[in-house]
Amino acid sequence: MRDGLEDTEAARARLVYPFENAPAPGAAVDVAPGVKWMRMPLGGALAFINVWAIRDGGGWAIVDTGMQTPATSAAWNQVFAGALGGAPITRVFVTHMHPDHIGMAGWITRKFDCRLWITRLEYLMCRVMAADTGRATPEDGLRFYRAAGWDRAALDTYEARFGGFGRNLHALPDSYRRLADGEEVTIGDHPWRVVVGSGHSPEHACLYCPDLKLMISGDQVLPRISSNVSVFPTEPDGDPLDDWLTSLAAIRRRVPDDVLVLPAHNDPFHGLHARLDHLIRGHERGLSRLRARLEEPHRAVDVFGVLFKRAIGPDLLGMATGEALAHLNCLLYRGQAVREADANGVNWYRASGREPAA
Repeated sequence: MRDGLEDTEAARARLVYPFENAPAPGAAVDVAPGVKWMRMPLGGALAFINVWAIRDGGGWAIVDTGMQTPATSAAWNQVFAGALGGAPITRVFVTHMHPDHIGMAGWITRKFDCRLWITRLEYLMCRVMAADTGRATPEDGLRFYRAAGWDRAALDTYEARFGGFGRNLHALPDSYRRLADGEEVTIGDHPWRVVVGSGHSPEHACLYCPDLKLMISGDQVLPRISSNVSVFPTEPDGDPLDDWLTSLAAIRRRVPDDVLVLPAHNDPFHGLHARLDHLIRGHERGLSRLRARLEEPHRAVDVFGVLFKRAIGPDLLGMATGEALAHLNCLLYRGQAVREADANGVNWYRASGREPAA
């Protein structure tokens, strides 16, 4: 879960939040010349998502869009007429495919007849997942969660909810402009460098502007919560946690510490490298605790207490299972755990004889 690995007070103290007030609904805060911070409403524990407007000639380029809801549409219309001064939207950048980021992209691009800019894997994966809307639950998915230790009630809930992804977004545009890792894109007066990461999503694009010393980090780097990194039924043997940790280390090499980080959730902050170091260390500690727990065999659903500081109820079961499996698969690939299926198709994990690398 995003708050599965919580921060310590000491780690938070190393981050600096330069803005005293966040933007009110329908309003904007200037974070740099020609760059505005806005918020779109969300339901659930995360009340909002941060979205960004960058002056682009006579209009504005938008980065991320919020989820498809009437409240989000109303907030965007208020922003268009007010904070953005009625100027046109020139293009829509989306960091990644999750509905809170891409949900309104189809609506905005059609409203302003502009292009969607996104990495290839994010666009294609979003199209694939949206196509599941209305489908019957696949047997692969039921087998996957049964193997993780889900009971019949949890599987029934999964069947009832399957195919809901596409209900949270407007239909994507039928074409897009591909963003590529390392590419420099000029937005208005400044070049922005594309820095791609993975693990949280397949090909997540951060945008780094050396001139303005800004990095729009999406969900790849968040200041107070840890991004969800999960294994899903579509790729049950994936190792997204290693992908994510590798991506964080790469961002540390490629983006200097003096940037103001503009995250999708929480507030803009200084202290990128300290945050990256803390995230990497925190997940490595979680892996060490998990390996110790596996001195006795456990299912995926048995290890939540090692990784998460709060109880896992039915509403968080899917997210917690995905993240637990990401940690378990990482140990499997490191040779520090083994997996065995019982006669009922349930997977049991135990520590191997291989010690962690020093």
